[in-house]
Amino acid sequence: MNELKLKKATLAGGCFWCTEAVFQRLDGVENVKSGFTGGEIKNPAYREIITGRTGHAEAIQMEFDPNTISFEELLLVFFSTHDPTTLNRQQNDVGTQYRSAVFYHDEEQKRKAEEVITLLEEKKMFEKSIVTEVSEASEFYVAELEHQDFYNQHRQQPYCQYIIDPKITKLNKLFSDKLK
Repeated sequence: MNELKLKKATLAGGCFWCTEAVFQRLDGVENVKSGFTGGEIKNPAYREIITGRTGHAEAIQMEFDPNTISFEELLLVFFSTHDPTTLNRQQNDVGTQYRSAVFYHDEEQKRKAEEVITLLEEKKMFEKSIVTEVSEASEFYVAELEHQDFYNQHRQQPYCQYIIDPKITKLNKLFSDKLK
C-alpha cells in the first residue's frame, strides 16, 4: 500500500476491543489502534476513562486505503456491527465512554457520515432512531498496550466469546467480500 494514499478514520462503537476486532479484518484497513477521544483531559488512562467523568469515548483510529475501501463502506460496517440506537450504551457497557460516534477528519467525512445516517433512517434499518454523534476529530490518545489487539490475543475470554464473536460472525456474513 502506498502510505501517501492512506486516510484516517476514527470511530466509537462501544467497547474499543469490539470495534478494533471488526475493523482489523477489513481489506484496505491498516494500523487500527484502540484509544480515547472526544474528552476534556489530556493523556487520559483507561482507569480514568471507565469512570465516565473525562468525556472521552472508547474509540479506534485506523488508516485506510480509499482505493480499496471507501469511508462510506467503513461506515456501513460500523453501523452494522454495533447498536447505534442506544445512547451511551453497548450491551452491558454503560456510560458516555461507550457512546456511538463518528469523529470526522474533514468535511467530506462529515458529509458522508450524515448521509449514511439519513439513508439508514429513511430505510428504517433500525427499530429506533440512530443516536450516533457526528463530531470533529480531536486529539486521539492511544490506549495502554494491554488494550491493543485484545480480541486476537484473548479469544478464549468470556467477554470475547459472548460479545465480540457475534460481531465477527455478523461481519463475516454481511461483508465477506471486504475481508482480508
